[in-house]
This record gives sequence, C-alpha cells and structure tokens, in this order.
Amino acid sequence: MPELFLENVNKRYGKVHAVKNVNIKVEDGKIMSLLGPSGCGKTTTLRIIAGLTSPDEGRIILGGKDITNLPPEKRNMGMVFQNYAVWPHMNVYENVAFPLRGRRLSDIEIDKRVKEALELVKMYELRDRYPHQLSGGQQQRVALARAIAVYPEVILLDEPLSNLDARLREEMRVEIRELQKKLKFTAVYVTHDQIEAFTISDKIAVMSEGKIIQVGAPKELYYNPANEFVANFLGKVNIMDGEVVSIDDSCMLVVRTYIGNIKASPKKGCREDLVGSKVFIGIRPMSFTLLNGNNLRIEENIINGTILSSMFLGELFEYKIELEGGKVITAQSTEEFKEGNSVKVHINPDKVLILASSS
Repeated sequence: MPELFLENVNKRYGKVHAVKNVNIKVEDGKIMSLLGPSGCGKTTTLRIIAGLTSPDEGRIILGGKDITNLPPEKRNMGMVFQNYAVWPHMNVYENVAFPLRGRRLSDIEIDKRVKEALELVKMYELRDRYPHQLSGGQQQRVALARAIAVYPEVILLDEPLSNLDARLREEMRVEIRELQKKLKFTAVYVTHDQIEAFTISDKIAVMSEGKIIQVGAPKELYYNPANEFVANFLGKVNIMDGEVVSIDDSCMLVVRTYIGNIKASPKKGCREDLVGSKVFIGIRPMSFTLLNGNNLRIEENIINGTILSSMFLGELFEYKIELEGGKVITAQSTEEFKEGNSVKVHINPDKVLILASSS
C-alpha cells in the first residue's frame, strides 16, 4: 500500500481556523493516529483525507498522486465510523457486499472478498444475522470487514471504539492491531484516548487547536514530550516551574524549583545553552521512588514528604504526597504506605522531563 502525505493543509470555518498548516507522512503499511482533545481538528483532518471535506489550502498525496480534488469514491479508501454505520435492513453478508456491488464486481469475486473479510474479523459464522441481533463489538467488526473488503489503499478509522465498553475496547484494540500487522494496510486512526493510540499506532501525531504539536513513536512521545501540553495529554505528570542554574561535568542539569534543586539528565547531549533558562520539569508518577528511613542509600534528588492519601489500583498504589514547602505531588509505587507516613521521595534524574511551555 502507498504512502500518504498531507502538505500544508488548512481548513477554516468562518473565523475558526480548524486545521492549521498540517504536514503528515503516513508510511506504507503503518498506522498513524491523530490524537488530541475534542475540537483539536483531528476529525476534520480525517475528513479531508477521505474527501468528505475540501481543504482551503494544501495537498493530499497518495502513492505519489495528488488526490486533493478527487471525490471520495475515487480515492479507494475504506472508512470505519464511530457509530458503526451498518445498514439495519441488511444482514452481515449484505452489509459487507454492498460497496462491492457498487463497483460492479462479479458475484464470484464479491463472495470471495466477503468471506475473506468476515473470516478475518471472526464474523463469517454470523453472516446471516441482522445488526439488531449483534453486539456493539460485532457491529464494529462488520464495519471493519466492509472497509477491508474493498481492498483499499488506506483505511480511515474515526474513533471506532468510543461507543464500546472498556473491556470490549481493550479486546478490539488488540484485534485491530493484529489485523493490521497481518494485512499490512496503511491506516489513519482518530482517537482522544492515549492508551488506544499507544496500543494501535506505529506513530502518533498529537494535535491541539488545529495544529500538529509533535509526531513520533508512542515511546518517544511519552518519554520525550515536546512541551507541557504533550506531557499532560499522554498521561499523568507532575509539572513544576524551574530555572536551570548550572550544568555539571557529566552534563547533568541542576534545576532550581520551589521544592529545591533537582538534577535532571538531558536527553540530547550536553545542554549548556539551557543554563539561565526558565523551564518546566515534568515527572511521571511512576518515576518517583518512595523510601523510608531504613532503606535510604541515595543522597541526591531526595525530598521529604508525608502521605496525604492512598488509592489501591490493583498492581500498584497511587499516593498524594505533600512535600516540604507544601507542594502536593502524585506518585505511584508497588510499596504500601499508610496515610500520615513520612517518606523520602527520590527523583531519578534520567526520568525528569525538561519541557517547553505550551503557550
């Protein structure tokens, strides 16, 4: 399947600049997720790719061909919607066959493709059932089979799992990823759920206010977010204002914060240019190590704290901890502490995120 490019794509609705200079490359046989909050422009971007919305400026290039002005039916794309969009008066087989009949394929070819697609999504045995006889997950499998059956160059998925319950969403995430790896189709996947994006995507484009903020592999974005917005959107993080006051011989940054000096390891070489700069630092809840006085063997990046509250999450505990000076942080640990316990909070320099402002 070919590569997909969006070049300087813009879309306005009156005074609202819904999509701002979007540039994306979706590699052949990979899934790119558009991830962001409601109203960030991700669905509008997907509709532009599909041909359902025309851009004001920019180009859509698929396999080296400019398809910006092609109607949707000429783009050879499959689409899976949030609301399933299966026809209630057709059974499972006919729902998948319908777009193939529109392409005037032979009955033999249609039967081959429908059977192939339904078997891939484990729905062939239910081919005679109607939508009202299916669960939400089964209806979404039918929609996915319909998209696969047309042999599309790209599959577009617009929050396809948001109407399913949590357990089913988890199952369908795995199924979609396994199916993509098997068929190696190119896909663009819209979601506001970071776990969904992490599970399914080869790369993620984080969007805010119509703009692409950062593009990268899931681990890259999580551990090296470009700014405060990306860090916050991709999971819980403790954000603090700081100033880089010095850098030591090992290139470790010393950041002055209102809870004291914190050492942070730069991710990209020796950053002497940051000395004297105002920065944000971010620390994920699991990046703290909680210690008591008996096992304290670490001297740096240690802050005294008191457990304010404890929440059991199954495999770990989540704590609200008040540090010296009154700052309250969120920390997670497999170790159990009681409310009111005094703890030493260690911050691993390698896990401290140095962040730019989102503004």
